[in-house]
Amino acid sequence: MKISAVIIARDEEAKIGAAIRSVEWADEVLLIDSESADKTREIAQDLGARVIVNPWPGFSRQKQFGTDAAANDWILSLDADERVSPELAAEIQKLTKQPASSLAAGYRIPRLSYYMGRAIRHSGWYPDRQLRLFDRKRARWNDNVIHESVRVDEGEKAEKLRGDILHFSVDSPAHHHEMIGTRYAPLGARQMFERGKRTSPFGVAVAGPAAFIQGYLLKAGFLDGFPGFCIARFAAYHAYLKHLLLWELQRKDDAT
Repeated sequence: MKISAVIIARDEEAKIGAAIRSVEWADEVLLIDSESADKTREIAQDLGARVIVNPWPGFSRQKQFGTDAAANDWILSLDADERVSPELAAEIQKLTKQPASSLAAGYRIPRLSYYMGRAIRHSGWYPDRQLRLFDRKRARWNDNVIHESVRVDEGEKAEKLRGDILHFSVDSPAHHHEMIGTRYAPLGARQMFERGKRTSPFGVAVAGPAAFIQGYLLKAGFLDGFPGFCIARFAAYHAYLKHLLLWELQRKDDAT
C-alpha cells in the first residue's frame, strides 16, 4: 500500500510548508495549485512535492483532478490549511503494513479545528469526521460545489481512524466574516437552490436564531468559551445570509 498525499492550494505560502511537512512520510506528495500568485509552488517544490498547475474548476473537481493525477491508488487528501497529526501519521503508516485484502475502501478521520487560538471540541465542530484516506479504485469525490466529500462505491465500506487532522482555516474573526460572505453563504445558497430547496421571509428571519441556539446550546458551544460564542454567532450570520441569498435566487427565477 503506497500513499499519495494530495493537497490543493492557491496563494497559501504561509501554510503550505506545514501541510507538506506533516505528510513528508508519504510515498508521494502532490500539490495541485490553482495558479497561485505567491510562492506556494516554489515552497512546495523546495520541500520535495510534485506540483501540477490546474485552473480552478471548483473544490470537488479540483480534488478529483488531484486524485486522478496521483502516482498511487491510495489517496490521503488535505487542504493547505490542514495538518496530519503525529498520531494519525503513525496510524496510517501502520495500515500500510496490513494485507491489501484487509483494508476498507476508505477511512474517516476526525478533524480538530483551531479557532482564536483554541482547539474546538464542541460547537458541532468535532469530531467532524472526513473521509480523506481512500482507495481511488473504490471511491471518488462527489459533485458538491461546497462541503465536498468522498463517497465509497456501492457495496464497499468505510472505517474510522482515531488520529486527528488538525485544521487551521480561520485566521481571525475578520477572515471568518469574509469567508462566509464571499464563499460559504453564496455557494451554500446556490447548492440549495439547485437541489430544489426553497425558503421564505419567515425562513430567513428564523434561520439565524435557530443556528445560534443549535451551536451554542444544543451542541454545547458554551463549553468552548468565548470562541464558542463567536462560532455560534457566525453560524447565525451564515444561516441568515445563506437563506437570504436563496430567497433572492428564488425571486429571480420566478421573474424569468
